[in-house]
Amino acid sequence: MLRELLSGAGGIDPSKLAGAAGLPNDPASLAAIFSQLQQAMSRGGDGIDWSLALRQGEERAASGQQQVTAEARARLDQAMQVASLWLDEAVDFSALPDTPELLTRRAWVAATMPVWTQLAEPVALSISDSLTRVMSEQAPEELRSMIQGASQMVRGIGGALFAMQLGQVVGQLATEVVSGGDIGIPLHKDGRAALLPQNVAAFGEGLDIPSDQVELYLSVREIAHARLFRHARWLRLHLISAITAFARGIDIDTDRLEQLAETFDPTNTDELREAVVNGALIRPKSESQDAALGRLETTLALVEGWVDAVTADATTRLPRSDAIAESIRRRRASGGPAESALATLVGLELRPRRLRDAAAMWRAITEAVGVEARDALWAHPDILPTAADLDDPSSLIARLTGTETARSEADDEFDQALEELLRGETPAAPSEDGEEPSGA
Repeated sequence: MLRELLSGAGGIDPSKLAGAAGLPNDPASLAAIFSQLQQAMSRGGDGIDWSLALRQGEERAASGQQQVTAEARARLDQAMQVASLWLDEAVDFSALPDTPELLTRRAWVAATMPVWTQLAEPVALSISDSLTRVMSEQAPEELRSMIQGASQMVRGIGGALFAMQLGQVVGQLATEVVSGGDIGIPLHKDGRAALLPQNVAAFGEGLDIPSDQVELYLSVREIAHARLFRHARWLRLHLISAITAFARGIDIDTDRLEQLAETFDPTNTDELREAVVNGALIRPKSESQDAALGRLETTLALVEGWVDAVTADATTRLPRSDAIAESIRRRRASGGPAESALATLVGLELRPRRLRDAAAMWRAITEAVGVEARDALWAHPDILPTAADLDDPSSLIARLTGTETARSEADDEFDQALEELLRGETPAAPSEDGEEPSGA
C-alpha cells in the first residue's frame, strides 16, 4: 500500500491524506513531501531524520515573514536596556551576559528546533513501534517474515511523517510566539533572551495601548524569564526531563488503531484527522504519567507565577501595565501556542493551571521576607515551594520568617509542662502571700 501510494498508483488521494496529517496539500508541497518519504524508505538506520522538521518549519515560518528593520531594532534594544535596569530593582538575579536577540520567525524555528525534537522523539518512536507491532501481529503467518523485513521501512516513513508534522507545528508557532519564554519552557540555551519584533507588533495591535509600553512590558517578562533559568541552571533540565518522562509513557491504543484501519475510507480522511487531533489513538495516562504531569504543572505554575509577580513589580512605572498583564493572562487561559503545540505532539498541555495561586504566593513571600530570600528558593529543587504551598502559603512563610520555629519551641515547652503536671512533678502554686506552702 505504501509503495502504491508513493508511486501515485494507489486509491488514496494524497492531498486528503496530507490534510488529515496536518501537512500542506498544495501540489508543490505534496511533491516535496513524497520525495522526502521516498528518501525515508531507502534510508538506513532506525533513527529519525529531524532535518525534515527543520526544513518544514522554516518553510512555513518564512511565509509572511518580515525582516527586522533598523528602526524596530533600535527601539527594542532601548526597551530591553530599560527593562534590565527595572529588573535590577525587582529581582536578586544578576543581569544577562549577552544582549537579548531579535529574531525573525524563521530564525526562531532554527534556534528552538533542537529542543522540540528532543521533546517529540519519544512519542515518534512510540508511534512507529506501535504501527510495526500491529502490522506484525495482525498479518497472516505467511506474510509475517516479509513484514518484519519491512519494519525498518515503516519506522522510517512513520518517523519522517512525524518529523514533517512537527515542523509544521513549530512553523505555525513561529507566527504566534512573541518571545523566547512565551512557551513557558526554556527553548534557548544558556539563558538567552529573545524577542520576535514582528509578533510583538501583532500582539499590540488590538490592545489600544501605546506600542512602546507593550514592547517594554514584554521585554521585562522575557528578560525575567531568561534571568531565572540562567540563575537556576537545574531548572531547564528539570522541566525537560519531566516532559520527556511523560512522553516516554505514551502508548498507542492498538485496538482503536485496528478498528480505524478496518473502517478506513481512502476517499474520506475526516475520521483519521479526528482520531489524531482528539488523541483517540493514545491510551489513558498511567500512574507514572500522572505523577510526572503533576510535577510539571506545579513547576510551570511556579515559573510563570514568579515571572508575573516580578514583572508587575518591575513595571509599576508603566501606566497601562495592568491592562497588558490581563491581555497576557487571557491569551494564556484561552489556550496559547504552547498548549496547542504540545497537545498535538505529545498529548500534553503546558497550561499553568495554578498560575494565579502561584503569583499570589510569590507576592506574599516577597512581602514577608523580601526579594533576596524569595529568589533564594530557586537555588535547589528541594527547597522550591510545592503544590501544598500553593494551597496554603502561610506554612511556607512561617518557615521562612522563623515564626514556625518559635511556635514549635513554645509548643514543646507546653508539652513538657503538661507531662510534668500529669506525673505530679510540677511544684504547687505559691500561696496568696507569695510564699511557698509547706510540704510543697
